[in-house]
Amino acid sequence: MIAYIRGILAEKEPVRAVVEAAGIGYELLIPLSTFDRLPKTGEEVKLLAYHCVREDDEILFGFATAAERELFAKLTAVSGVGPKIALSILSGGSVGELALAIASGGAKRLSSIKGVGKKTAEKICIELKDKVNAIEALAATQRTGSKENASAPILHDAILALSALGFNEETAGKMVSGAIASNPDAKDTESIVRLALRSGK
Repeated sequence: MIAYIRGILAEKEPVRAVVEAAGIGYELLIPLSTFDRLPKTGEEVKLLAYHCVREDDEILFGFATAAERELFAKLTAVSGVGPKIALSILSGGSVGELALAIASGGAKRLSSIKGVGKKTAEKICIELKDKVNAIEALAATQRTGSKENASAPILHDAILALSALGFNEETAGKMVSGAIASNPDAKDTESIVRLALRSGK
């Protein structure tokens, strides 16, 4: 198993990168999120790798972060979702944004990505909703500078408030995810709780 490749970035394109290490050029297929983080050609780079071996082919996929690679692995574990579809999904948004869509059952968001049909999007949400932590997803979105303005402590407090109202933690997490997904400008615990209760989830 190839865990990562460190070397000189010889070539880069939006969908691929070539890293020269120990005199060997490794071609890796990459998502757009990784491409945006690549240095200039000729500079040193480290890409986390996912080695896909098939009967008739071997493909290396490269990622700038562990979160990207982890979501890629989860996506490819879904029946009917191959590595290239998973790569397209990762290219369709940040890890936090995509994880949020999955955690909140946002199949419509996933199906808006080229190459992802409605049924595939729904299947991904169904199979991965319990494998993606809504709070971690929201916090990750915040860290990557997306539109979500609520910080992790506020989200945590919102879940505690809903739990105090009688909702279990899993349900409260989904309610908060749904509230933030539909109202990304919510900035405080009170607003998020009100939106979550209004959603009726």
